[in-house]
Amino acid sequence: MLFSEGLRGLLPRTVRQKILLTALVPPLVSIPLLLGFLFYWADDYYNKLLDYKVHSDLMVADQYFHNLMDAKKGQLQGLADSRQVWALLTAKRYNGMVGVLRQSRDSLHLEFLNLLSPDGQVMAATGRPPGPMNHVWPVVERAMAGKPAVALDVFTPAELDHDAPGLAKRAYLPLIPTPHAASPARNVETNGLMLHVAAPVLDASGRVVAVLEGGTLLNGNLRLVDTINHIVYPRGTLPAGSAGTATLFLGDVRIATNVRLFQGKRALGTQVSETVRNSVLERGEIWLGRAFVVNNWYISGYEPLTDGYGHRVGMLYVGFLEAPYAAAKRDVVMGISALLFVLGMLGAWFSLHWTTGIFRPLERMYQTMAAAEAGNGSARVGVVGGDDELKKLARHFDHLLDILGERNAQLMQWAENLDAKVAQRTIDLQKANEILRTTQRQLVMAGKLAAIGQLTAGVAHEINNPVAVIQGNLDVIQDVLGERSAAVMNEIWLIQEQVNRIRLIVTKVLQFARPAEFAGYVETVDVNDALQDGLLLVKHMMRDGAIAVREDFGANRRIGINGNELQQVLVNLLVNAIQAMPSGGKLTLRTRNWEDKGVRIDIEDSGQGIKAQDIDRIFDPFFTTKKRQGTGLGLSISYTLVERYGGRITVQSNEGKGSVFTVWLLRDPEYWYGKSED
Repeated sequence: MLFSEGLRGLLPRTVRQKILLTALVPPLVSIPLLLGFLFYWADDYYNKLLDYKVHSDLMVADQYFHNLMDAKKGQLQGLADSRQVWALLTAKRYNGMVGVLRQSRDSLHLEFLNLLSPDGQVMAATGRPPGPMNHVWPVVERAMAGKPAVALDVFTPAELDHDAPGLAKRAYLPLIPTPHAASPARNVETNGLMLHVAAPVLDASGRVVAVLEGGTLLNGNLRLVDTINHIVYPRGTLPAGSAGTATLFLGDVRIATNVRLFQGKRALGTQVSETVRNSVLERGEIWLGRAFVVNNWYISGYEPLTDGYGHRVGMLYVGFLEAPYAAAKRDVVMGISALLFVLGMLGAWFSLHWTTGIFRPLERMYQTMAAAEAGNGSARVGVVGGDDELKKLARHFDHLLDILGERNAQLMQWAENLDAKVAQRTIDLQKANEILRTTQRQLVMAGKLAAIGQLTAGVAHEINNPVAVIQGNLDVIQDVLGERSAAVMNEIWLIQEQVNRIRLIVTKVLQFARPAEFAGYVETVDVNDALQDGLLLVKHMMRDGAIAVREDFGANRRIGINGNELQQVLVNLLVNAIQAMPSGGKLTLRTRNWEDKGVRIDIEDSGQGIKAQDIDRIFDPFFTTKKRQGTGLGLSISYTLVERYGGRITVQSNEGKGSVFTVWLLRDPEYWYGKSED
């Protein structure tokens, strides 16, 4: 009892005391809470940002590395398809073949290059005698099956010297004791990590008659890691004091790296930390985050590398020094903390200064409410704790609540009426906005076509003239050389292919910029037949059987459109769907009647999907997600062709789960290009 009375005596009793406490408590409580939240949020957000950055860096490095592997595969397949190799092979001139292999080995930056028979016999090689192979690698087996292949394989010292004498010496690497690394079971690394590639040599009927096998040693390949580092971390992308690094591992040993030990010496032969090794090599996970690298802490990204057998044999790493980022985080947090502290103190001082002006208005408000009390005798607020003036002030507010209740009822009725009017108006505005957006899109498209039309007319003229000169001189070269042109026929063919590609690109640009000039006559088309014809045209892209096709043709109407233009649209969408499933998947082709207007065609894939930020731009001219191929006009031209006849193309996509492109076609076309047909 005495304790409760003593505690009650410590609590504020007057309005003055309560206002002072109210002014002081918020800054005294909120500043420590804000500082604590700031430190927690900054640390968590900082770590997420760094993890996101190093993950994106790792994806760039991975993309470059695998593009390099694919490029090696394509270069070797180009050699396998060359007339020179075929001529020497059919003539069984293996001595001459050795010279060609050595020249190609050097130009393709390979350590060795072998010509194998379909049953695995070495017929010609740059560093080994003819005879049977010790064993057949998976990449060679795939090439023997008729497909070029590339993989990472681990070669023993004997296998290295067998294919290229002296190569084992280049792969030899003494191990250096490394902090935080697992204790090594050996003192040297003698195996070699080989970029292993093979390509089939096919006859006219497509039968494998020989296999080209080659390899590039990655041990000590400093040019590769320096190129990756330059691509991932170009100058100016990291803060002062930080440094980007890239590394290739064979197992847990650095065999190619730009991480430094001391005085600029590279950390070749050092090992990865035991924690990272267990995560990446043992469990096959991608490591993102803080890790100890040789002699310092780095924000690191590691991913496992597998060989042709599917075994984890190494790692790809990129990362950057953590210290500059930690210092920047510390400076920002301390600066914000100091700013919050100063602002809190200023707020407390202002509150104390301001509250002194509240007491007198409260006393006058009390006197005013007391004068109005005589006309109202009911109370609705009830008992209010405390012995200050607010108790009587609350009683006066109760007298006003009855009037406010009546007015609130009226306001609620008015609000309901207003909500109904607002809802109707909203519907009207939505319809108007939809019409406006459609009109704006058409105006933008018309503006783009007008601008691009003027530009492309000149560009096409300027490009076609030199292209015609190139083509004409090629014909002259062939006529002058006569039979001697066979030695460079492959190169002449490549030039002709690129000339045709230039013409195709110019035609696509003109078709997009001046669609009316490319319009064809309208005919009655069965969309089911058109879709099946388009599927036949892209069937060669699915010859490995990894893509399953499901047909669900439910449309029974014929539509009015130019058949060739519709086939162009469908082939473009089918090609995009197939390219979205590089590892295989399911392609669904579906047709349905579209109310009483026409038909709809769905082309659905189970591929990688489209990023949310790219959906609104997917039909924009020159926009493409294929960084190394395509002009960005395929979908734009397709949309323009369909829209010319009053139709449209829509897309639904979930990233990582696939996409559905839907073509809406009218039974009776409506032209919007300012062109109509009688």
